[in-house]
Amino acid sequence: MSFHYKLGVLCAAMALSSVSFAQMHDVKPERIRGDIVSFKGDLLTVHRKSGDTVAIHVQPDIGVSAFKPARLADARVGSYVGTPALTGIDGKLTATSLIVFPEAARGTAEGHFAYDFGPNSTMTNANVVSMVTGATGQELHLSYKGGSSTVTVPKNVPVVTPVPASKTDLMAGKKMFAVVTAGAKGVYEAQVLFVEKDGMAPQF
Repeated sequence: MSFHYKLGVLCAAMALSSVSFAQMHDVKPERIRGDIVSFKGDLLTVHRKSGDTVAIHVQPDIGVSAFKPARLADARVGSYVGTPALTGIDGKLTATSLIVFPEAARGTAEGHFAYDFGPNSTMTNANVVSMVTGATGQELHLSYKGGSSTVTVPKNVPVVTPVPASKTDLMAGKKMFAVVTAGAKGVYEAQVLFVEKDGMAPQF
């Protein structure tokens, strides 16, 4: 496994927690999701889901990652996973997707955090300690530093694992996800960057 691939999957896990990212870099990060309008030189133009268009500066050393399909069965006891989830009125967590990280990403951004999919959304990066198969999906019992969570992963949610991509994948029309910080003259600075590849768009 190459150094750049290890770095890419570590960044992938970091992208899932703005809390950990901010603590490491003493900045206030922001997540941007949308469709690529263009990528010229080092400037990525993105039409966000919120309706506006923004510019993101992509430094030469910023890696680009993507996802490939995985299976729910790939999340075994001992796996390190990330899962955005919504909290129901009963307090139970239901995953909207599941990311199965390779061993190189174990422990990165570990924890349970508020997320930006809505007022009741969370992100959990943790180890799978046990699981139970139910009628609607898989119930994962997750353990992280300082706590534990139980998340139900429905059978129909996307299950993915991170893979390397490149700047040549930053093509118009592709969906993207980035963790950015504020830059000069209203241009954001990319810190972590994911792009749609082979029909698989970022799901978090």
